[in-house]
Amino acid sequence: MTTILDGKATAEAIINQLKSENSSTHDRPPGLAVVLVGDNPASHAYVRTKKTMCARVGIQSLDYQLPATVSQSELESLIHDLNGNDHVDGILVQLPLPKHIDEAMVINTISPTKDVDGFHPYTVGQLLIGTPTFRPCTPYGVVKLLEHYGIETTGKHAVIVGRSNIVGKP
Repeated sequence: MTTILDGKATAEAIINQLKSENSSTHDRPPGLAVVLVGDNPASHAYVRTKKTMCARVGIQSLDYQLPATVSQSELESLIHDLNGNDHVDGILVQLPLPKHIDEAMVINTISPTKDVDGFHPYTVGQLLIGTPTFRPCTPYGVVKLLEHYGIETTGKHAVIVGRSNIVGKP
């Protein structure tokens, strides 16, 4: 028997649940700082979608758009400021970054307690040993979709094509 997994319907159910949770459990909306560097059209589209989803679930989206010419130290300084900002609960630096920016250093600058992408080495280590932590959103989305349909994964085998730090390895 074939089961079609409806990602849009599952997303709507999760959005409605989050909207309810955010409106009833917080004294202020959670704050997500999104840092976008440069003019990559795909990155801009992705950030627009994130901003729309934040609005739908009651998360304050704090946008920081920097020119492609920003220096490593300027970008890291912004992240340090966001790490210390009590109104910022999560930080997301949109990848890819311009070639002159050391992506690993930027990711390492984000506080693990605000690393909503789940890319910081500490966060990755926590995930690896099974400690609750932020998880990379694409693989976590797949897990939530399977859970929504009651598909048990324990004892199953899966093939994942690709070894990216964003999807394949997590």
